Amino acid sequence: MARSLSKNCGNSGTIHSVPDKHLLIVYHSQSGTTSRMAEAVIRGATSTSVDGVEVRVRTALEADADDLQWADGFILGTPENFGYMSGAMKYFLDRVYYPCEGKLNGRPWALFVRAGNDGTGAISSVRRILIGLAVREVQEPLLIRGEFDDARLADCEELGLTMAAGLEAGVF
Repeated sequence: MARSLSKNCGNSGTIHSVPDKHLLIVYHSQSGTTSRMAEAVIRGATSTSVDGVEVRVRTALEADADDLQWADGFILGTPENFGYMSGAMKYFLDRVYYPCEGKLNGRPWALFVRAGNDGTGAISSVRRILIGLAVREVQEPLLIRGEFDDARLADCEELGLTMAAGLEAGVF
């Protein structure tokens, strides 16, 4: 699902702003629920209330180090698999770690997790790897555990909107 979304506001449709910031959303979904969370995060990040942020969406198997280095901030999404992040998310982080080491210092990131259990293993495993990249977690991970609750999709939208607005405002 490689796609790049950008919102350009204009005056009378003739003058367009150029996105100043770049937000990358990388996720993996096996059963579809993490994908539903990702779609809500994307809706929030591409909200009309935020201009000047280009959003790039990649699955964990598609994303690469160039995508991560392009981004001013990023959001990762993973299901919990056997008390850990998904294998695809781990594979993504393995592939980008050394090419990005020392190049992402201080960039903001956030995480959303779909968990059948408590989700702590998935969260802590992502955090451990990202500590080595010297990036900055700007929000507590969004965790939906147990039976999937559609009402929590609003929280996912808020996560995307918060990250995009924070990048646009220079808060992160």
